[in-house]
Amino acid sequence: MADDCIMCDVAIIGSGFAGSLIAKELSQKPIDTANGRRRLNIVILEAGPGVLPNFNEYLGRFYKATIKVPESPYPPTLTETDKDGKVININPAKLAAGRPNSRTLSASNWKDTNQAYLDQTQSKRPFKSTYDRLAGGTSHWLGSTPRLVPNDFRMKTKYGKDQPTFSDWPIDYNTISPYYDRAEAELGVSADVKEQSFCDITFSKGYTYPMPRIPPSVSDQRIGDALAQLTAEETNFLGMGKPVTGFRLRSVPAARNSQPYRNRRACAGNTNCIPICPIQAKYDPTITLNEATNNGAKLKERTVASEILVDENNLVSGINFITYENELGPKTGSGCIKAKIYVIAANGIETPRLLLMSKNGGQTANGVANSSDMVGRNLMDHPQYVTWGLLPANSKPAYPYRGPLITSAIGDLADGPFRATRAAFRVSFGNEGWNFTVGGGAFGADPHVTTLDFINGMNSSGLNKRKFSQLAADNSALLGAGLASTLSDLISRQFRIAFACEQNPDPNNRVTLSSFTDALNLPRPQIAYDISDYTKQGIVTAVRMKRLIFGKLKAEDFTEPHEGDPAGFDETIDGKLEQLTYGGAGHVMGTYRMGDDPKTSVVDSWQRSHDHRNLYLVGSGTFPTVGTANPTLTLSALALRTADSIVKDFKRT
Repeated sequence: MADDCIMCDVAIIGSGFAGSLIAKELSQKPIDTANGRRRLNIVILEAGPGVLPNFNEYLGRFYKATIKVPESPYPPTLTETDKDGKVININPAKLAAGRPNSRTLSASNWKDTNQAYLDQTQSKRPFKSTYDRLAGGTSHWLGSTPRLVPNDFRMKTKYGKDQPTFSDWPIDYNTISPYYDRAEAELGVSADVKEQSFCDITFSKGYTYPMPRIPPSVSDQRIGDALAQLTAEETNFLGMGKPVTGFRLRSVPAARNSQPYRNRRACAGNTNCIPICPIQAKYDPTITLNEATNNGAKLKERTVASEILVDENNLVSGINFITYENELGPKTGSGCIKAKIYVIAANGIETPRLLLMSKNGGQTANGVANSSDMVGRNLMDHPQYVTWGLLPANSKPAYPYRGPLITSAIGDLADGPFRATRAAFRVSFGNEGWNFTVGGGAFGADPHVTTLDFINGMNSSGLNKRKFSQLAADNSALLGAGLASTLSDLISRQFRIAFACEQNPDPNNRVTLSSFTDALNLPRPQIAYDISDYTKQGIVTAVRMKRLIFGKLKAEDFTEPHEGDPAGFDETIDGKLEQLTYGGAGHVMGTYRMGDDPKTSVVDSWQRSHDHRNLYLVGSGTFPTVGTANPTLTLSALALRTADSIVKDFKRT
């Protein structure tokens, strides 16, 4: 380590949700010390570019992108033009701060390390989630912020007899509940307390969300009406342990303004929350990061942490880093940072990567914070079963492409006795028609794909069939009034449903170090991943739930089988062999889990390393189990709790 290290009180690696929240909390709380009351000196290292002075640069990238995958607005650039003029994926070996992206998850390239940043050559099935590396972290999130249900914190106690890989959290719902309150205020969550009181979720006395709920869409109302009255026989397959005679569609808690909040505009219904809200009605961590830097925290961008250093007392003594000029590298310098407290907030893949890279000349041969050999293990996501359909002709339209991407969901299936044998799931209803489900190909996404189909006589979306258009033979080519009326009829009846399934922990699903490197000559993450029979049976039940919903809507199912999808698998459902698949939810969890026992976990309930008392590892990587709720609210609540612990650290000194 150089003698001229950056000196500070708290060094934070990563400026996403957890890193920004901790930086803001610490920056606004003066500390009483032996030398008087003062503010903490906080430095944040960010691997990617910093906060843009003009948000329109990201919007411009998004608008100009031919294929609008979730990562398209944000650097580094995904593609380049080769010598023959063909657009190809940039080799991640050329990128200083690479990232996984949706363009490299196809059957042809998910194991191609010349295209895919994650080395999945040894993986049984693809890990399909992606993330960004820039100030603010994964900005292409949807904004959904449901709470975990109480039983999610005690899965071993409730269901561990049948599922031995489950662990209990070292905290319970009542412990985290007040931090949920604080996180919902910080992110600006729109929801209704009464509506969210299900599966034993409770709230502080007199609590109200910061803003009223986002109203349900027309599609939500159609589906809600269809599922309001059911018979116990129709829903018996769910295994809820009690008769289910109807479902309530509940508005999804969202970090999205239903009214002006903290100088941010109310949602205008642009329907592209993923990847970017053009008016910034959706929260993103640059808001909190800017508040932290306004309070005196310093952000050092394009700075990649390369090794965590540990001294003879088993304390972290510094972090080495590499700097670079632009996204294609090469490195422009190196340095180090020394602090009293270190916080690694680099997400569920980049954090274990950094820990495992940190060998300290053999002193930590297994990596830093890894005496348990649990760093990188138990990689989890919410494997998603996605289905799409068309409401019947002459029915009331769903009117998609209005409002946020998701406004309502069925959350009541998040818990029940069935969890002893199969995964729970959350059912969400999309407002973007078939935009997501037919997107990603050469013709973009709907409604563009369907429009081109009818103009050019193609059938990429599957809608150009005679039974829907009586004007011509199959694969009609239409113009004028016939084109307008056909598109108006068909597109207004599109809908999408997604089932985000629970994944049980598996120590063989893990992040290790690849022999392939990035432009800074650092090893890229190597992934080993599969889904268990427990999760597969959750997807099987989701298929049955889909059939129930489609039947009540009298809708036609356009969901396509996997046909070569590397995530595909076959299951027998009601006596028939079915081709199924899953997608990624963008929820990277579990790789440095929390627990009370240092032999089986990496951090304690405050997200402090068991091995190094001045090191905190934060984010959804600390989750021992995942439930069915999107992880962002919970990781934010945990970050606020960790900030309280760090304040106590300084008050004790």
